[in-house]
Amino acid sequence: MSEQHYFKYTNSVLIVPMLAVLAIWVVFWVELKFRVNLNDHGIYPRKISGLQGIAFSPFIHGSIKHLYNNTIPLAVLLMSLFYFYRESALKVLFLGILLSGIFTWIIGRPSFHIGASGVIYLLASFIFFKGIITKYYRLVALSLVVVFIYGSLLWYIFPIKEGISWEGHLGGFVVGLLFAILIRTKTPSIKKYAWEKEGYNEEEDEFLQHFDENGNFIEKIPEKVESEGNSIKITYQIKQNTQSEKE
Repeated sequence: MSEQHYFKYTNSVLIVPMLAVLAIWVVFWVELKFRVNLNDHGIYPRKISGLQGIAFSPFIHGSIKHLYNNTIPLAVLLMSLFYFYRESALKVLFLGILLSGIFTWIIGRPSFHIGASGVIYLLASFIFFKGIITKYYRLVALSLVVVFIYGSLLWYIFPIKEGISWEGHLGGFVVGLLFAILIRTKTPSIKKYAWEKEGYNEEEDEFLQHFDENGNFIEKIPEKVESEGNSIKITYQIKQNTQSEKE
């Protein structure tokens, strides 16, 4: 697969992040507008009724600060996922939400776990580890960008702060790592130049023949040889100095 075909823009790169951001903001607006609290639709561990939160919890946020903190990372990471890993993006997103939600439901504290932060940890973990595993230079660069911007998120997979669902963060992180290992993705073939191919001979390279062993340019008159029957015709091509002719 060529780089041009692999790194190809599709409408999903913008549509999916826009829909996701719109959805979480609309849900929060509905809560404010109609004065309802949807927190009890989040994940409640080890209760059958709490399983509904696997589908609903990513759209529910406890405050405007909580919502704002999740909006930009969610949009950026979804754009990265659907641009660089578009063939497996839907699988990573939907299966990741399901499995990380189940993980939270199993190990979580007895309270309602809400917010899209689990999805953010899922995406950040997958994009980082997948880029390292592929060893493809552009995807590795993307991994480094994710670490540079969101590396501090790693601390919040541990119970270091009250009121934060570190279980949801840990679930997203673990599932993202597993997906990076288990889900196979095609990587573009790297273009090789002539000197990178096997059997390359510098002496036969027409470009290098214009330089000596010290790298100095050699000025020489090219010759064009044409064969006509049993005779050989040699044509000399000489570039004239047009400036001296005008003088």
